[in-house]
Amino acid sequence: MFDKKVGNSLCLKLPTLKKSWQLYRVANSTFNSTLMTRRQRLLATLQGKPVDRPAVCFYEINGYDEHPLDTDPFNIFSHPSWKPLIDLAREESDRIVMRGVAFREIAPDPIGHIAIDQTTIRNGSRFINRTVKTRNRTLTMETRQDQDINTVWTTEPLLKNMHDLDTFLDLPVFGAGETINSAAFLQAESDIGETGLVMIDTPDPLCLAALLFDMSNYTVIALTEQEKFHQLLSRFSEVLLSKTEQVANLLPNRLWRIYGPEFASSPYLPPSLFREYVVRYVKPMIDLIHQSGGYARVHCHGNIRDILDDIVDMGADAIDPIEPPPQGDVELDYVRKRYGNQLALFGNIECADIENLPTPQFEKIIRRTLEDGTSGTGRGFVLMPSASPYGRVLGQLALENYRAMVRLTTNFT
Repeated sequence: MFDKKVGNSLCLKLPTLKKSWQLYRVANSTFNSTLMTRRQRLLATLQGKPVDRPAVCFYEINGYDEHPLDTDPFNIFSHPSWKPLIDLAREESDRIVMRGVAFREIAPDPIGHIAIDQTTIRNGSRFINRTVKTRNRTLTMETRQDQDINTVWTTEPLLKNMHDLDTFLDLPVFGAGETINSAAFLQAESDIGETGLVMIDTPDPLCLAALLFDMSNYTVIALTEQEKFHQLLSRFSEVLLSKTEQVANLLPNRLWRIYGPEFASSPYLPPSLFREYVVRYVKPMIDLIHQSGGYARVHCHGNIRDILDDIVDMGADAIDPIEPPPQGDVELDYVRKRYGNQLALFGNIECADIENLPTPQFEKIIRRTLEDGTSGTGRGFVLMPSASPYGRVLGQLALENYRAMVRLTTNFT
């Protein structure tokens, strides 16, 4: 939580107001005038303790995981336009480095133990064709990655109908043989030191389930075949709960991010199914995280107004990215006023604005977001975008807008 120095710009000109503000600072026990390390600031934000200023995080861009010298043609960060932002993230942002611990990758691979993969390069794009053969049927899927875009598209989903789902439910469960390895997590913590936090990243069961389908088939099956869909979620939940418990005991008192609940938000599914498909399976994960002294940050894009009560009831300690309309359906000040005592808030800057808005106009959004995110009392606020640019060339405008985020947050009073 951060108590704004109300009227500070006038204090520079009016001695009487300046004196009043000085008296207010002394009287307000939540003010913290001591300069904090970036790690201390983020921890205090999660705990609802006083901070010297709001934190500012660039989300995926952290100055640690980007490798400008890596010549892999699919590494967009090798383009020189990225280096100033990478340096800025490393040196000045309150960075949060995301790490998966329970599985080899942050996003677990539910068919990696049984799939046959074939990788081909066509017209500069990388295609991975995956085949899963059973006694009676064959399941196939395909992904595509382009050299100049830092994302992977599923061009053919694994499950295309109910017959495929039935086949999948008969396959051996994934993840059972994987050994939990905390070495990479602990190394990252050692490397970044007091410049930020390393966060344990995990999907929820719904995320793993939804990504097996295209969105149209997913929503239809989730709506009309609820018993069968619960079988799929229970299958994933069994694995994730076991892994969550092991990791939480191995790495207590850490920040976690749970991603996937957005697949049950409006307009995809009604709030009643959010409770069925998210709360039912995520609350036990959060309980295990809390038992180890950890913090659970729920990641949920899009429309959240109708499910915020459920997110709080799950026991979440924080939420991101709280997207403003029209990307979402709720303003930051609404969330702050109603849920700021229960949730630390991460957001509410849109990546499209970073890339496209002239800096003077973007600065107005930053100022308003900082005002709304820190208003009144409550837990803390982290200024953070909803995503990051994913093109090979980072525009100069985007760089200047990132610089504005740091400058205005650092000087926010």
